[in-house]
Amino acid sequence: MLHSTRSRRGMAVSPHHLASQAGLRVLQDGGTAVDAAVAIAAAIAVVYPHMNSLGGDSFWILSQPGRAPVAIDACGRAGGSVDLDLYRKAGLVAVPSRGPLAANTVAGTLSGWQAMLATGPSRLPLARLLEDAITHARDGVVLTSGFEETLGAKRAELETVSGFADLYLPGGNTPSAGEILKQPALARTLDRLAADGLDSFYRGALARDLAADLKAAGSPVTLADLQAHQSWTGVPLKLRLTGANLFNMVPPTQGLASLMILGLFERLGVGVAEGFDHVHGLVEATKQAFIVRDRYVGDPTYMQIDPQAFLDDSIALDAMAAKVDMARALPWPQPAATGDTVWFGAIDSEGCAISAIQSTYFEFGAGVVLPQSGIVWQNRGSSFKLTEGGWNALKPGRKPFQTLNPALARFDDGRTMVYGTMGGEGQPQTQAAVFSRYAMYGQGLQQAVTAPRWLLGKTWGAESVTLKLEDRFDMSVIAALKTAGHDTEMMAPFTSTMGHAGALVRHADGTLEGAADPRSDGSVAAW
Repeated sequence: MLHSTRSRRGMAVSPHHLASQAGLRVLQDGGTAVDAAVAIAAAIAVVYPHMNSLGGDSFWILSQPGRAPVAIDACGRAGGSVDLDLYRKAGLVAVPSRGPLAANTVAGTLSGWQAMLATGPSRLPLARLLEDAITHARDGVVLTSGFEETLGAKRAELETVSGFADLYLPGGNTPSAGEILKQPALARTLDRLAADGLDSFYRGALARDLAADLKAAGSPVTLADLQAHQSWTGVPLKLRLTGANLFNMVPPTQGLASLMILGLFERLGVGVAEGFDHVHGLVEATKQAFIVRDRYVGDPTYMQIDPQAFLDDSIALDAMAAKVDMARALPWPQPAATGDTVWFGAIDSEGCAISAIQSTYFEFGAGVVLPQSGIVWQNRGSSFKLTEGGWNALKPGRKPFQTLNPALARFDDGRTMVYGTMGGEGQPQTQAAVFSRYAMYGQGLQQAVTAPRWLLGKTWGAESVTLKLEDRFDMSVIAALKTAGHDTEMMAPFTSTMGHAGALVRHADGTLEGAADPRSDGSVAAW
């Protein structure tokens, strides 16, 4: 039996152990879960650079005892000059996935940190929160095998992008796992942020340096775009299940799909975990939720429906669940999304809990490295469609569709759970796997994270749209899925294709419990 980590005073989890430890150190120094989460966010941007950056986006859910959860959307918009003509003049029929024209949206991540510190309880100065990140950037971090494998696989499409080779391919060589990566320019940037405040990223001297480097690289994002950026703070989406209220992010994220999957699955009445009905039921619920997601979800300014209305309409959810054939698979695929991400969480002894996610979209984002700051810029805007109208159509100032969605649950028995994962289309599916195993079927938290997983469609590192299954599933389940019409593809037993999940729970008596994903380089750090 797999055992979760348990403690009483504070806990942090992330897909890199050094980032988890950065959060724990802040808790031990008297910081809150908010402080710890910001420390994790900063550290992981340094120690896991292929997965996220200061030049990406972030989303947060904050839970405090006795208060309604709060959502923070730190998604950057397309630049003011980012329109169809920009790409037509370049002879392009699609937004490229790499290079300066892929770096077409503002990086919202730091505005998420800023909003979190302004919204939740915080006790430590910013300089302390950035301390570990600065140290790791200045003195170096030991590269992981995941970094080596990702860089090796993506080198051909990244090595000619502005600034990339100077930072990540020293001497023209691909660094190996175990080597040391130093990021002195990034260390100086973090020092500047500690001294000048996070808003300097958008409206200070740092912003002017970022804009100059973006312009030199050929990105259409300008100083005016940075100065206009603001994060959004408001009410998360909510779904009532038996024994718990679930919360997730509003559009432009796919948080609606994550909640719908679980709402539909509960209606199927599956009584036993790990069998055909469990996997098939969640996969078919995923298909129904993704149909809604792909039809409606994007920048809320352009949406025609209220996403919360989908979750509040029990008759509509009943009707969608009735469309699920528990014997046959619905023909698939639908259009798929991709991306890479880090999810992390923190809970303190007072019950403040954070679920957060941070990303540059593809691994290494656009690949554009800004020389003065050492920041890699995201390519989230490469998901825009070069059309006049319709879903996720490119327009100046528009938010791109986001796969990112941190999750939180409050149980009727007093437990609070934060959970999430990286993995593009896999994020809602892994959330459903972890939550259903833990909350619906009573599995231990670590078992729920470690157990074999599946993925319908694309995720980080994978292009096919099959139903992917780790080969640890019982062969009878795999055979039944094939018989039901699923186009199955077998994967390695602990593959990163299934995402890097994590979860923390605070029990009613104050006991903290945590689980990290063996598919990642992460850990639970507990006090």
